Amino acid sequence: MHTLYLVSVWLHILAASLWIGGMFFILLVVVPWLRSGATAHAGLILRETAGRFRVVAWTSFAVLLLTGTLNLWIRGVRPGHFTSPEWLASPFGSVVVAKLAVFALVIGISVRHDFFVGPRAAVAIERDPGSEEAGKLRREASIHGRVNAVLALVLVALAVMIVRGRAW
Repeated sequence: MHTLYLVSVWLHILAASLWIGGMFFILLVVVPWLRSGATAHAGLILRETAGRFRVVAWTSFAVLLLTGTLNLWIRGVRPGHFTSPEWLASPFGSVVVAKLAVFALVIGISVRHDFFVGPRAAVAIERDPGSEEAGKLRREASIHGRVNAVLALVLVALAVMIVRGRAW
């Protein structure tokens, strides 16, 4: 069981690293490069890059959900714990619940960004980068990306608290 747990934790960390690293690469490298006017095909490049990363991100989310569930199970957490006031009030339980809530928020924001706002923004930018619609959708997609980046960092902090304990 210990080997299974180590492999599961390793996969969990790998999936988180792929998702967070890819997200920050897009936020800190791809988007600023495209906004600098370096290419006339910014919308197409953004649409293609985002489409390819979407597969990585959602695969990472699936791996995170599966390995996170397995990791909790191996650590003795059962569904009944989530209705136990004592467990929910414990330092471990409260951090687990916080991490799950933040992860659910990330999933919700990602659905909106990846399947609605983002694709529409890329098409609008490709059609007419200077249009009001392109600007509005670009800002909305940007906000979603930035919020998810911050929430990703919160998830990492909560993960550390799960394994090392919380300081408060």
